[in-house]
Amino acid sequence: MPELSRLRAAVFVDRDGTICEEVGYLNHVSRFRMFPFVGAALRRLNQAGYPVIVVSNQSGAARGYFPESLLHEVTELMKQQLSEAGAHLDAVYYCLHPSSESCACRKPKTGMLECAARDYAIDLQRSFVIGDRYIDVELARNARARGILVRTGYGEGELAWHAAKWPAAPEFIANDLAQAADWILRQPR
Repeated sequence: MPELSRLRAAVFVDRDGTICEEVGYLNHVSRFRMFPFVGAALRRLNQAGYPVIVVSNQSGAARGYFPESLLHEVTELMKQQLSEAGAHLDAVYYCLHPSSESCACRKPKTGMLECAARDYAIDLQRSFVIGDRYIDVELARNARARGILVRTGYGEGELAWHAAKWPAAPEFIANDLAQAADWILRQPR
């Protein structure tokens, strides 16, 4: 692990409901529809020097809802669309395990973030996690990062029906990924 002074902050982003429309199990590449504001938002984070890393629970492959190869197809399409918008992802991490397996990588556990921290010299405590579910906020809290809940995807329902029971609020609630990026870019480094 690099020395602490060389570690950098990153932005971890959930895929479904945050980058693209939430459709339940995305079981065919034709169902992937990226939100129109995502390319510009991620480009601004790229230009500011933040590694942008997707972290997503994808147990549908393990459950047999779609082949694991579909995750790779969707990832390539997502990267292509981002490239066309002048943006890029530094990495993509998926947890393929169902919740019944209690693996260390399934959100809100921190395995995917810890792996990315090792692979990309990231300081998790200075990083951000953006997602449309409270498990993304829990993931941030578990990694001692800053959690941002977006209202896209399941976010609006999470706020309406579950926020009163949350043990801790997100650091920021954004309308979408673009507003989340704006907030991140205003934070001191």
